Amino acid sequence: MSVSEHKARVLVVEDEPRLNQLAVDYLSSAGYFVDSLKTGDEAVEQIRRDSPDLVVLDLMLPGKDGLDICREVRQFSDVAIIMVTARVEEIDRLLGLELGADDYLCKPFSPRELVSRAKAILRRVKRHSEETDTGSTQASSDALQIDENRYSVSLMGRELALTPVEMRLLKTLADQPGRVFSRDQLLDHAYIDNRVVTDRAVDSHIRNLRRKLEQAYPDQTLIRSVYGVGYKYEPK
Repeated sequence: MSVSEHKARVLVVEDEPRLNQLAVDYLSSAGYFVDSLKTGDEAVEQIRRDSPDLVVLDLMLPGKDGLDICREVRQFSDVAIIMVTARVEEIDRLLGLELGADDYLCKPFSPRELVSRAKAILRRVKRHSEETDTGSTQASSDALQIDENRYSVSLMGRELALTPVEMRLLKTLADQPGRVFSRDQLLDHAYIDNRVVTDRAVDSHIRNLRRKLEQAYPDQTLIRSVYGVGYKYEPK
C-alpha cells in the first residue's frame, strides 16, 4: 500500500522523554499515526515488522545507536529516515555518505520544523510511489539488472544490497554507458529532494558502490573516474 492510500505511519526513536513526547504530539496533530520507542534495541525489528513510512531516529540512544540502526535498516528497506543529532560533525555520514539517511535535524530543534521536514519527505515519497506505480522502471545489461519497482539490483546473478541513493546513482550511470557525468549531475539524480550536499557525497557513494560491485564481479572496475570531470559506467 502506498503513502497515497493511507495515513502515513511514523516511528519516533528518541530516548529523551520530553523530546519524544513533543515529537509524538506534534506529528500526531499533523495527522500521522505515530509510534515511539525510547531505546534502539527494538527499533530494527519494529521497522521490519510495521513498515512505517518515516522514521525519526536519534543518533545517540541507549542500547543500539542510531548509526547502527540506520545501517541495518538499509539492508532491507528504503524507508525515509530523519536523523536527529547534537553532533554536527556527523552530518555528512548521516546524510548517506555511508548510511543512507534522508534528512537530519540538529538539537535543539523546533517540533514545528520536524513536522515541516516530515511533510516534505512524505510528499516526496508519495510522488515517487505514484510515479513508479504507473509502470516499471528498469535498466539492464547482460551482467547488471536494475528494477526500481522491486527495489532490486543484481550483478552477474548476485543480489546487491544498495541504499536508495546508491541505486539512483548506479541507474543514472548504467542507463548511458560510456557517458561521463559530472559530480553535480550525479548529485541532481542522487538526491531527488534538491538537498544541498557537497561533492564529497558523490565520491563516498561511488566508493561504496565500487566495493559492492566488486564483491559480485571481482577484478572488474565498472565505474571509472575521469580526472577533473566525474564518473562513467563502462561495462566490459
